[in-house]
Amino acid sequence: MASPQTPSIRILLVDDHGIVRAGLRMLIEAHPGLNVVGEVDNPDAALNVVARLQPDIILLDLDLGGTSSLDVLPGLLSNAPKARVILLTGARDPDDHLRAVQLGAMGVVLKEQAADVLVKAIEKVSNGEAWLDPALTARLLAGMSGGRAAQAANPETAKVASLTERERDVIALICEGLQNKNIGQRLFISETTVRHHLTSIFNKLGVENRLELVIYAYKHGLAKPPR
Repeated sequence: MASPQTPSIRILLVDDHGIVRAGLRMLIEAHPGLNVVGEVDNPDAALNVVARLQPDIILLDLDLGGTSSLDVLPGLLSNAPKARVILLTGARDPDDHLRAVQLGAMGVVLKEQAADVLVKAIEKVSNGEAWLDPALTARLLAGMSGGRAAQAANPETAKVASLTERERDVIALICEGLQNKNIGQRLFISETTVRHHLTSIFNKLGVENRLELVIYAYKHGLAKPPR
């Protein structure tokens, strides 16, 4: 049981397989501080339940009965603005992973990974950090390359050039997985100043969240991808 000083992380499971949901619940609730507050098996129910429960984390299966859950992801975040989404998937398609990030997901976890990876992802994302394992990051970056990258080369170069030195420092620390408080301590600035820098960075680079920022930073040389 979580201590009074550490509120439990409230999690909603969205998966169309009852056995999978039962397994996820057992896995998650075996760890102190993690609490499954609800589970649903279809997109329509997810929209209703998330609005009522306002969970901290939405663990979202990519494939819901043959329908992509990415279509409902924006609605989930609209109905629960403070919730953070982790996509759980068996698919290795980087386009799906990239789209999930662009739609607001803060993490992507492959079903083939060990159980403790999912738990760690939940804890990290709950703290405002992005979650992509190194191998998945490499595949995602590969999926972003090619013609689309070449087409956007000049505009992106201009965006990167517009960043201040301090903004580059903040981006580097975001890519290390640091939270705003820790970034402030490292740079000797307040959390409020860190938030102001992030707002400016998001506006300049055209990204919507920390995970998309991390991917952008890896792609455009603002940080080195993990190995």
